[in-house]
Amino acid sequence: MFGFYDKSFTFFGVNIAYYGLLIALGMGIGVFLACKNAKFRGLKSDDIIIIACYVLPLSIIGARIYYVLFSLDSFDNFWQVFEIWKGGMAIYGGVIGGAIGVTLYCLIHKKNFLDIADIVVPSLILGQAIGRWGNFINQEAYGNFISNPNAQWFPLGVYIESCHQSGCGCGGSGWHMATFFYESIWNFAVFAVLMILLRKNKLNLRGSMMCFYMILYGIGRTWIEAFRTDSLYLGSIRVSQLLSILLIVFGIGFIIVSYILNKKGKIKSLEQLENYYQLALKGKPDKNKVEKKDKKSLFKLSRKKENDIIENNFEENILENNSKEDFLKNHSEENYKTEDFAEKNNQEQNISENGKLSSENQYSLDKDKKQQDKEE
Repeated sequence: MFGFYDKSFTFFGVNIAYYGLLIALGMGIGVFLACKNAKFRGLKSDDIIIIACYVLPLSIIGARIYYVLFSLDSFDNFWQVFEIWKGGMAIYGGVIGGAIGVTLYCLIHKKNFLDIADIVVPSLILGQAIGRWGNFINQEAYGNFISNPNAQWFPLGVYIESCHQSGCGCGGSGWHMATFFYESIWNFAVFAVLMILLRKNKLNLRGSMMCFYMILYGIGRTWIEAFRTDSLYLGSIRVSQLLSILLIVFGIGFIIVSYILNKKGKIKSLEQLENYYQLALKGKPDKNKVEKKDKKSLFKLSRKKENDIIENNFEENILENNSKEDFLKNHSEENYKTEDFAEKNNQEQNISENGKLSSENQYSLDKDKKQQDKEE
């Protein structure tokens, strides 16, 4: 059966859950988008593919571990922990697992964590926005019971066929606040903001994209979580609300500290790092190393050409009665520009040749005069 309210469908004899399909779709689109955005932080598509190999498995593991840790009472035996096809994934656990994956990649491949985080967060929030629709299909992550008939309509509310929340006034089924939908729309809006900031180059510091994700997502999740009836608790505190508030505080604090350090010259701005990113995309080393290497090569080439010119001029005996050492002594070693030096030598050669011609002409005239006197 392939109905709108079915939780799965059959494809060539294989039962596929909509929830899992949407998560996989969100991951695939997220990786594709990150490949397109990679160039803004000096990364290549190949880098993103490798990062995905670290991040995606750890995200799934983290999402499951997070849910299990705060829902131990719902498991009868240890093996149920591995039954992820029955549901039970927490997005914050996925984010933590993904962050661990990025950290491992940076340590192994010598990359900057903030550059990768800036590229990944738009894909992350887009994947979250898509994945929330899996909650709609599974009829989970909904909010409080809506008793007012005038408010019982989608998308303000969603009809839950089987409500298992204790103390709920719906009596087992009824209209509830569509909190999954609220968060999905909020995430799409955050995604749009992040993409504008990234592609229009509106931010000036490394890690700013990551911080704006933390702040904006944290704000949305804080107020939406207050309406949910299936929140994970730590004592009497909603865990997701607590983490959301911490994200907001950390994001704001990081931006302030980065701004102060940049003003003091302790860290570079994105504008100052632009050449570094361009060199990284071309597969070249650090700009300073390239400049030093080029200068050294040009210096060696200039001296080689200079020595060749001197050697050739000396072998042709351009200057008479001068030894090679005297000739070298007359040329300053401060002139390293090959073209100027060559031009200077050409001028000296012309003068020397003119001098030779003058001497030969004078000798010829003297000889003719002597011959004429002899004849007379």
